This record gives sequence, C-alpha cells and structure tokens, in this order.
Amino acid sequence: MGNFHLKQLTTIQTASIVGIFDIDFERSEEISRKYNVPIFPNIESLLNEIDAVSIVTPTRHHYEIADKALNNDCHVFIEKPITDNLSHADKLLKKAKEKDKIIQVGHIERFNPAFMALDICQMKPRFIEAHRLAPFNIRGNDVPVVLDLMIHDLDIILSLIKSEIKDIRANGVKVVSPTVDMANSRIEFENGCVANLTASRISQKNMRKMRLFQEQNYITIDFQKGIIEEYRTHEKDTGSSEVQIALLTARISHLTEHLRTHRKDFHSRHGLIKMASKRRKLLDYLKRNNLEKYQEIVQKLKLRR
Repeated sequence: MGNFHLKQLTTIQTASIVGIFDIDFERSEEISRKYNVPIFPNIESLLNEIDAVSIVTPTRHHYEIADKALNNDCHVFIEKPITDNLSHADKLLKKAKEKDKIIQVGHIERFNPAFMALDICQMKPRFIEAHRLAPFNIRGNDVPVVLDLMIHDLDIILSLIKSEIKDIRANGVKVVSPTVDMANSRIEFENGCVANLTASRISQKNMRKMRLFQEQNYITIDFQKGIIEEYRTHEKDTGSSEVQIALLTARISHLTEHLRTHRKDFHSRHGLIKMASKRRKLLDYLKRNNLEKYQEIVQKLKLRR
C-alpha cells in the first residue's frame, strides 16, 4: 500500500518527496530505487525534514506515528481507519486543532466520481443496501472487517443521511483471521431511513455496490467501476437537470478512464461525445433558468465553465 501512495504522490507536481522510512530495509531499498527517493534511518529523522507525512502502516501504529508527526508540526495523511480505537482518534483530532495542522484520512470513496455525482443528487433515501466484498488479503486483517472495508460505506451513508442514529444492530464472525472477517449491520436513523450493510474479506470476488431507495426512484452505484444509474417509477420522468448532469458526469468520467486504455473503442468514444453534448445542453438550460444552481454544480463537479 505504501508503494501505491508513493506512486500517486509522484504525480503531484506541487509535492516534493523528501524521503521514505520503512522498518523493512530491503523493501525500503526496493522502493527507493524504483522512485529515486532517499531512505531515512528512522521515523524521527524523516519527520524533522518534512512538512507533511503519509502514514501507511498497520492500523495499530497509526496513533503513535501520527502523534509524533503532529508534535513535529507536520500535516498528516493517514490510511483508513484513522486509528484502531475512538480514544486515540479523538486525541489526534484535538492535537491537530491545537497545532493548526491538517489530518486527512484515506476515505477515497468520497472522491469516486459516482459518489461525487450522488452528492449532487440531494437524495432523501428511505432504505440503503450496501455490499463491500473482497478476497482475503493478509494486509488489513489486524483490524475487524468493519474498520477495513465497511468503514467506507459507513462514511458515505453518514455523509448522506442528515439525521441522528436511532439504533444499530450488528453481528460478525471470525473465519481466517484473529478479527472479524464477515459482518452485517442494520442502522436505523431518527428520520426513518434504514441502512443495511454487509462486508466480507473472504469473498471469491470483489464487489463495492450500494443501492439507495427513495420515493419514486432508486439509484444504484458501482464504486468499483465508478458507475451510477437511476431508475424511476415513471419512464417519462427523467429527474431534475442537476441529477441528470451529475449522472452524466459520472458516466463521462468512467468512459474517459476506459478510453485511456482502449483507444480504438470507437463505439464508446461516440457514446462519450453524445453524453458530453447532452450534458452541455443541460448545463446551458440550468444556467439560463437557475444561475445559482448552475454555479453550485459546476463547482462541486469541477466542470469547465
């Protein structure tokens, strides 16, 4: 996972990679050669030279390293979950506020095109169903599957449902690791919405899907493919222009990524052009009729004006 983080950091032109530290020296040398970055002998010497640090370690070490980083006046990026217990998380957030430093946790689904489109839709779901499944991987099994996988869907649902939690019921089982490998939870909110979440890290295949049901329609999201689809009770009801723009943007993003590796897929390229044209017409319509909404959706979806 550290290798992936470093790979992404090298694509950020405004970031200067000062160095790396890993207790596995052979792994450090391998990564150092691959990305041409210096190796530091210990975490303290690294923290003394940097402005920000990316912490990609087993969860049980997150608090200790992040606490050292904040004490060295460093901004912190932590791979999720932030820590393995709530007390440590609260302490880090309190210290970051005192030090005027940023803590960013790796909830990458918030930046998934499908979720960014969903955020625009301003849904009021009555029932949510989420499945997040993955084959077994030794990495991450130091924490329960709730903190390893389900945490993504919990984060998404809590950001969508503007209501307090009324009741939680959950169960889980250990199968191949010392912590829970399969879990199911049912969350009931004060506004009546119910969310049913399932997570497993001993599945035969990957799955990251969510369905949100509300009056007159429901939306399905495939986070793995970055696809969002809307289904309505009445076929002629196409939904608001904001929803259509958000859905089209998610599909355009997915097709654009597809065409990076399938340049000769002319059928998809033609579809992309049609969707981009349709989105432009909807944006023009929204701009004429509701400039405030137009500016809001352009900003949220980071569209060119």
